[in-house]
Amino acid sequence: MYTNVGTVNAGVITNPAPMMPMASGVPVMDEAGIKSGGAFLVSELEKRDPMIRKPLTAVTYPRDIVIKSGGGWVDYVSAMSVAYGITGGAGNGPVTAGGANGLPIVQASVDKGLYKAHVFAVALRVMFQDMQRSNFIGRSLDQMLTDGVRMAYDKHNDQLVYTGLSEYGTTGLINNPDAVETTVAAGAGGKTNWADKTPDEILADINTAITATWAAAAYDLDAIPNHILIPYEEYTYILTTKVTELATETIYDYVMRNNVATKNGGSLFIGATSWCKGAGTSTTDRMVVYVNKERYVKMDELVPLSRIMSAPNVAYVCYDTAYMANLSEVQIMYPQTITYWDGIGGAV
Repeated sequence: MYTNVGTVNAGVITNPAPMMPMASGVPVMDEAGIKSGGAFLVSELEKRDPMIRKPLTAVTYPRDIVIKSGGGWVDYVSAMSVAYGITGGAGNGPVTAGGANGLPIVQASVDKGLYKAHVFAVALRVMFQDMQRSNFIGRSLDQMLTDGVRMAYDKHNDQLVYTGLSEYGTTGLINNPDAVETTVAAGAGGKTNWADKTPDEILADINTAITATWAAAAYDLDAIPNHILIPYEEYTYILTTKVTELATETIYDYVMRNNVATKNGGSLFIGATSWCKGAGTSTTDRMVVYVNKERYVKMDELVPLSRIMSAPNVAYVCYDTAYMANLSEVQIMYPQTITYWDGIGGAV
């Protein structure tokens, strides 16, 4: 039989992921051996592997967003913004001369944005008899289940950061409705896929995306895009494909040296995430370009994952432990500083 890792619904594991085969039973010696008193368990001759193999998984959310810790148990996170105006505009308005009977007035419009917060809560249950058995094998069942809680928390945050929770009306880095969506230009071969483009055409796609996003931010030097997310397939392609057959430089190296952000004194990070695969229009692959700084985009870990309480449960002969955290949705403060560029892969 197999051990499975999946989703638990009403006490039943669904969507199982097969891991490793386990022995269906422990054989013993035959009946004659038992009668003669020479029987022994075959398991006593086994070499036990002390490693516990956990499910294969990956989370990248801490890399791609600023996470602020602290704030307490709240329902919303607020952020203030201000817009300025001047009578007559900042060009001709402030020009004055002797005898003028008035000065232009600078005005400020203050606004407050609200972002949702929610509580993450899971329970850990250790049966009494299993706890006693674990004392004989030298493994901590409580620690094993605690690792499962942490994995569930990280997987929850990964989805929260990249796509949000659709059931609760939140979005993430790759599907914000206020971000501009564009399809990258077709190359000389008539296709938009990076696998069908030249290194110069791929560089042009990246520089076009950076420049357009920067232009939407009024070319503020602090708002030069510095973070790009693409699927693993495109990332591997540019990371391993040479610029030419005779060159030692890869497309990735070429792009990192010649992109608009680097040439204007900024820095650029290009990273891979599975969430961009098929996220674009018509399920094409998406490139996300944005400014990864606290001023522009962040999320709040208002209460970090904590062990809240633990108590014996006599009815079920077990010990129950509750873990909780308080998290905010992704807060994109300047929607113009994040753009989506579809068709870099998966296009027909």
